[in-house]
Amino acid sequence: MSIRFLLALSGVFFFVQVYAQEIPKPKPSKEERKPNVLAGLMRGPYLQVATDHSIIIRWRTNALTRSVVAYGTTEGQLDMAAEDSTLTFEHKVQVTGLTPRTKYYYSIGGGNGDTLQMDADNYFVTMPVPGQEIPLRIGVFGDCGNNSPNQRNVRDQVISYLKDKPMDAWILLGDNAYSSGTDPEFQEKFFNIYKDNLLKKYPLFPAPGNHDYSDLYRFRATSQGTKDIAYYQNFSMPTNGEAGGVPSKTQAFYSYDIGNIHFLSLDSYGKEDEASTRMYDTSGAQVQWIKKDLEALKNTRRGWVVAYWHHPPYTMGSHNSDKEGELVKIRENFIRILERYGVDLILCGHSHVYERSRLMHGHYGMEATFDSATHNLSGSSALYDGSDNSCPYIKDPVTNAGTVYVVTGSAGAQGGRQATYPHDAFYYSYNEKGGASMLEVDGNKLELKFIAADGEIRDHFVMMKDVNKTTTINLKKGQSATLTASFAGSYKWNKGKRTERSITVKPSAGKTVYEVQDNYTCVKDVFIVNVSK
Repeated sequence: MSIRFLLALSGVFFFVQVYAQEIPKPKPSKEERKPNVLAGLMRGPYLQVATDHSIIIRWRTNALTRSVVAYGTTEGQLDMAAEDSTLTFEHKVQVTGLTPRTKYYYSIGGGNGDTLQMDADNYFVTMPVPGQEIPLRIGVFGDCGNNSPNQRNVRDQVISYLKDKPMDAWILLGDNAYSSGTDPEFQEKFFNIYKDNLLKKYPLFPAPGNHDYSDLYRFRATSQGTKDIAYYQNFSMPTNGEAGGVPSKTQAFYSYDIGNIHFLSLDSYGKEDEASTRMYDTSGAQVQWIKKDLEALKNTRRGWVVAYWHHPPYTMGSHNSDKEGELVKIRENFIRILERYGVDLILCGHSHVYERSRLMHGHYGMEATFDSATHNLSGSSALYDGSDNSCPYIKDPVTNAGTVYVVTGSAGAQGGRQATYPHDAFYYSYNEKGGASMLEVDGNKLELKFIAADGEIRDHFVMMKDVNKTTTINLKKGQSATLTASFAGSYKWNKGKRTERSITVKPSAGKTVYEVQDNYTCVKDVFIVNVSK
């Protein structure tokens, strides 16, 4: 057979193949467009874009059907409904007009009695009003989606920890579906793992990682720019400022409020615009939006500010922040912007360990240039457990300086360490077992706990702001005043051996000084009460 004949034959084959790909698919008939009342649930339900008055509920079916959510505040009495009559496999229903901080039960289905799921665990609690100071709990999962025994163990230990505690939401730090972020991988290694426990009850706010962008090299460069990946198809994000913050108009990065915590979910791997800038490019779209978002906080309130993304500026676990380009550039160019705005906590994954700094500021070089005397604003462990040198990190009320950096990337993938492990900037490092973190906030007290795959809390720290206050109160004779400690915790008053957070006093005359401190003598408020005749 001649070479000319083979080339001609291959040309015909190529033409037939291309032509076949260009033939448009026929439109479905009326019969095919009818809803299938026997549709089965393939994915979900899962909760997205939660606010104090609304939520999005998503799920997937194996046949075309309508989207109906029935809901109510009493289990078994779902007397309200939200629906979309469009026939679809991918269901996305926004429920609006909800009451803040209220528990709602719900069911999903296609209407006409076609209920796909409804049980006692199908519920959600709406978010508090933005800025409201109430106890909050947010789960933090990094590098979770690898379908490993570690992933299941971590999940189970988090569920066990939450047994008698509510969780308001959970966040993802990227690499949510290994190894290429395909839709089947998301199904097998993420949605199937968390479907019966976390997804159906707790709103989810994700961030992308490099594996979500397809870690196959031949696709990676394209997907970083086009965003044509399963991650963006599978999740809904508050891109229009509907959950708080400045609208980003992109799923890649966004902000939102949960009570008095302001979150920024960032993209450390994708390309942002036509100029192909990335997160560490300080003139790029993402950084410009971050500046606007954080600047707007100055005009509202000062609660807690938490930023999270995938690639950490410091790590010596399974990745090396002195050698990897993204990590070096993020440290050198980017984090100083967040520190300038007083961001309190930065959470990252990528490195499959747990690592935690002290309250620090101003270190942007290689590990060898870290100097604890210069860069640590506190030498405390912040364990706040009565051990030596364990008082909380306390933010300066004027400068608001200092950030705690946490790497928590072992909720699925786990292990690995560099020759120089642990990193000099970290107070605590742990790589023996995987785990997830739990962020707990009560007013001006923030605590983070690392829950390992064996159920042990291997590390925790406490940070406070707007404490150690001195207040002067002027009264007339016969008047009383209520004094309230500025901090959450335990209380010892210097008069009357009181242990409540608030006490009411009615001094007779002159000047009386009341002091209240915690049991570990770490924080103390002073009230100077002057009584005139």
